[in-house]
Amino acid sequence: MVVLMKKYYHMEIEESFANYDIVVKAVIQKIMKKDVAKFKLVIIQISNLITDRPDLANNRERLGDWEADTVMGQTGKACLVTLTDRKSRYLLCKKISKKNSFLVKQAMIELLENQPLETITPDREKEFSKHAEISQELNLVEFYFPFPHHPWQRGTNENTNGLLREYFPKTVDINQSDSYVEAKMKEINLRPCKCLNWKTPYEVYHSVELHLT
Repeated sequence: MVVLMKKYYHMEIEESFANYDIVVKAVIQKIMKKDVAKFKLVIIQISNLITDRPDLANNRERLGDWEADTVMGQTGKACLVTLTDRKSRYLLCKKISKKNSFLVKQAMIELLENQPLETITPDREKEFSKHAEISQELNLVEFYFPFPHHPWQRGTNENTNGLLREYFPKTVDINQSDSYVEAKMKEINLRPCKCLNWKTPYEVYHSVELHLT
């Protein structure tokens, strides 16, 4: 009887370990699939690296060299497409209903049409995967992509997005009207900047002098 009990006891332990092994393998496979999916999502075909960007753009010697990104509110909801001119720090901004490559493409074309345009340096994320189509619509403007996980290579735009966060905090739904977004964009463009000798981005971009009080 004791021998029989021991036999069944060992069988239960072996079965438990076998089940545990199956569960662990399933969990590992699930994690690996998620990681692979994430990796695939962020890989986009790029046209040029930032190291190939012209010196005129790198040195901020002209208008029309833009850095691009999106500013998120709540996941899956509205976001802002932001473009910052490297020389003047002038901001262009548009709200879209959700973050995807089609809506980002439309917003960028609308924002940059009839603006000085030499180069675009976007974030290296999937929402900018339609950059070739944007280029076709905007006189074949060249895109220059930063290295992965190098946001400081778009530092001008990152800093401007930080200013936008005063009005559009992280994880909070961007449910304000288009007129509200435009008003905040104008406020930022009318802020004097130390790096511009206390001129505003608006003044530098439009080559005017404002008498702000």
